[in-house]
Amino acid sequence: MDKDRIKGAANQAAGSVKEAAGEILGDAKLNADGKMQKAKGKVQNAVGSVKDAARD
Repeated sequence: MDKDRIKGAANQAAGSVKEAAGEILGDAKLNADGKMQKAKGKVQNAVGSVKDAARD
């Protein structure tokens, strides 16, 4: 498993927490930051998947 996939999963999890906290607190900036971090995590995860596939 590529380290990008691990970092991507961590970013997705952290983004989900931020997004949920933003919704609960009514903080639009925190919510948007969470969504951006989740998207970044998805991209990192995809990059890691491509790297894994290239190695195989």
